Amino acid sequence: MSPQMMSDPADFHIFETRLHPHRSLTRQNFWILIGFLALINLITSILFVIIGAWPVAGFLGLDVLLIYVAFRANFRAARAYEELCVTPLDVSVSRISARGARKEWHFNPNWVRLEREEMEEFGTQRLSLVSRGRKLEIGSFLGPDAKSDLANHLNLALAEARRGPRFDTSSQPALS
Repeated sequence: MSPQMMSDPADFHIFETRLHPHRSLTRQNFWILIGFLALINLITSILFVIIGAWPVAGFLGLDVLLIYVAFRANFRAARAYEELCVTPLDVSVSRISARGARKEWHFNPNWVRLEREEMEEFGTQRLSLVSRGRKLEIGSFLGPDAKSDLANHLNLALAEARRGPRFDTSSQPALS
């Protein structure tokens, strides 16, 4: 009898996550905010038109338009994300820009280390994967608490990856 073969160790994901920039304003709340600003500006514009300062109304409409454009650009930038994956044979980082452009880095888990820069007052400020003179910052858009959580999970995953692939021997016949 031949021993059963394990599936490819590269297919076993020890740790996998997708990191998104934090956005506290949902699309629904965005429309509520724009509606509220437009209403306030409309009321203010009417008052200016009544007193004869009608050119001010145009400028009040312009500020709502500028706020709308700024938030739309912010929502577009929020489509960017990072993917991290740790397997027994590879640590991969993928950055996907807001336009969909993808850039990838691969590291050997035995040679990579996680570098963490912390400030006592503010917490974790920067996380970087360092390997053979290459340094790649990850999660730059995350807050200090999220970076700290990511660092803890990633350190555990890297330790597991360094132990190497695990083979399931429970289903293999005993050799006599």
